Amino acid sequence: MSTHSHGKDECSDYLDRIVFFLDNELDDADCSEVRVHLDECGPCLEKYDLQRTVKQIVARSCSESAPDGLRDRVRIQIREVQIRINEG
Repeated sequence: MSTHSHGKDECSDYLDRIVFFLDNELDDADCSEVRVHLDECGPCLEKYDLQRTVKQIVARSCSESAPDGLRDRVRIQIREVQIRINEG
């Protein structure tokens, strides 16, 4: 990895594209450009690693199911709100 030599605007563009890169929403050419930039830009690579870590933690957390009691209470509250809306 070389020293940081990219302009703020260029890095800003890549940082916007990192989210799409992480979600596999870029075409092959754009993926290649992002990879090259990350190989050359330490600050952007650090931000990419942080985004990837956060995404993994959220994905892992979202795979857990809420306890049945909590789910039942939420359903009851939703029904109560729906009734109030329909009566209002």
